[in-house]
Amino acid sequence: MKLGVLAGGNGLGLDELIGQVREAAEAGLDSAYFNQVLSWDAVQLAALAAREVPGIAVGTAVTQTYPRHPLALAGQALTTQAASGNRFTLGIGPSHGPLIETHFGLSYDRPARHVREYLSALVPLLRGEQVDYRGETLTAAGRVEVPGAEPPPVLLAALGPVMLRMAGELADGAVTVWTGPETIADHVTPAVTRAAAAAGRPRPRVVAGVIVSVTADPEGVRRQVAESLGPVGDLPSYRAILDRQGRSGVEETVVAGDESAVERAVRAYAEAGATELVVSPFGDARERARTLGLLAALRGRRGGDQ
Repeated sequence: MKLGVLAGGNGLGLDELIGQVREAAEAGLDSAYFNQVLSWDAVQLAALAAREVPGIAVGTAVTQTYPRHPLALAGQALTTQAASGNRFTLGIGPSHGPLIETHFGLSYDRPARHVREYLSALVPLLRGEQVDYRGETLTAAGRVEVPGAEPPPVLLAALGPVMLRMAGELADGAVTVWTGPETIADHVTPAVTRAAAAAGRPRPRVVAGVIVSVTADPEGVRRQVAESLGPVGDLPSYRAILDRQGRSGVEETVVAGDESAVERAVRAYAEAGATELVVSPFGDARERARTLGLLAALRGRRGGDQ
């Protein structure tokens, strides 16, 4: 299992964000990802980070589909792939109704249909193919050519059965959030693997995102997460995956404790079938440093094969 970080944080500037990627690279980690909300553009950040920090893989986990036409996103993604020397992974997702409808003024009707049509247009565009796709929700006609850019892997934000099926059938795997190792093992990995096999595709990637803190006060960390992120647990897709796990809030999915406890949790994700763990280090400066130090030790101990 590969180990990476989700770079970000409230109010951080560009140098600080790139600095997080550099720290991850210096720690020997495999990857650094960026998330898209309403601030920095995640695809552009990945391109900038890749140019500044050699060696480490970069990606989005995830960028939104609705505000970005497949032709436009294909151009962005292939440009970032060229800028990174083909170290880029494109993670996409439909986001959430309140964000898409309130901020972008777009309909969020039948997001699964939208995602299927979006991937049907996007994936061949990333391969440099001529596309003339006309669906119910979008039309895409054209071709995107970026010299030196290989088709980047595409991951789909997927938690429910329909999205997991599409992640295996139409994409290169799934990226999850608020999902513990038990649910990765009995829900995510089997669903996306079956779908990929049925479609004749290679074994899919399962990229699990998790908040991690190596700390002497795990309950304090969970309280802080509840205070800062608690409301996101009410979004329908997140509420469904939390209910599936019998958890009341996102804070209950946080991995927190001393080095031994966190190491056990990391290994549990590997045993569950996650191919990559993308960690959001949480806490004060000392706790974040301890978290990154543990990840570096685990990555170095067995070459990333936890």
